[in-house]
Amino acid sequence: MSAIRLAIVGLGKIARDQHLGAIEATDGIDLVAVASRNAELAGVHCFHDIADLLASDVEIDAVSLCTPPQGRFEQATAALDAGKHVMLEKPPGATLSEVFALEQLAKSKGLTLFSTWHSRAAAAVEPARALLAKRRIRTASVEWKEDVRHWHPGQAWIWEPGGLGVFDPGINALSIVTRIMPEKFHLTRSDLTFPANRAAPIAASLTFETASGLPIAAEFDWRQTGPQTWDIRVETDEGSVVLTHGGSRLIVDGEAQIVEEDREYRNLYRDFVALVNQGASDTDFSPLVHVADAFLLGRRIETEAFED
Repeated sequence: MSAIRLAIVGLGKIARDQHLGAIEATDGIDLVAVASRNAELAGVHCFHDIADLLASDVEIDAVSLCTPPQGRFEQATAALDAGKHVMLEKPPGATLSEVFALEQLAKSKGLTLFSTWHSRAAAAVEPARALLAKRRIRTASVEWKEDVRHWHPGQAWIWEPGGLGVFDPGINALSIVTRIMPEKFHLTRSDLTFPANRAAPIAASLTFETASGLPIAAEFDWRQTGPQTWDIRVETDEGSVVLTHGGSRLIVDGEAQIVEEDREYRNLYRDFVALVNQGASDTDFSPLVHVADAFLLGRRIETEAFED
């Protein structure tokens, strides 16, 4: 098959840090255009926004949306209506209703919709999933703490409604847990800490329960400086299973099993090529469902104002 002709919409930090290199390293897909209000990229067609891109005579097969979740529904709808396959950076949207609407639209048009969760594509996730399927789980806990000033400098949209706040990284942890746990689980308690001057939380303390009653605890915090923490620990009847470094490392019963460099986005684009060629979609929105539940059950705790 000929290579998929791809356009990126939103040429910000995540697109430059992750998407561009991953596309270049992936067979079967070529970047031919970008649409961005404030940036251009040498060697490809450049447009101010997706409307200008779709109205042009530049031929593309697919669009990768790397814009903030607010407003992405309109962009994805425009791309699908124009007959383009769509890849969604996480989170897939600002609300549940819009992402389910996109799922139905893509299905009705016979197009691929790929709701990506880059942390699920980390090296240790699938081996951990296979291992936990064979063990009896007792408890699980998540510690996901990082420095927002380092990872999201000057990005005001993350503090606005729909920007998710600390759940922007926290949803990465939830994407892994929903993949590796053999049982479904639901939220039972949510304590959300909001800066006095922000509309989104800077920290979250969550308690979940599996269908059989096993507890899962999660702590998210955006105020951690120094070394960053992205750990998931599962205690089983045969010992501990721990994923660290965002899911790229696996420690089983105290012994390192997998230590791998970051290949997450290369894996995502490999999967996107396969989905398009198979005429299939991947639209698991369960991590976003858990985030929505956290806001629904959230007890608001106010803390000092946050300034970037």
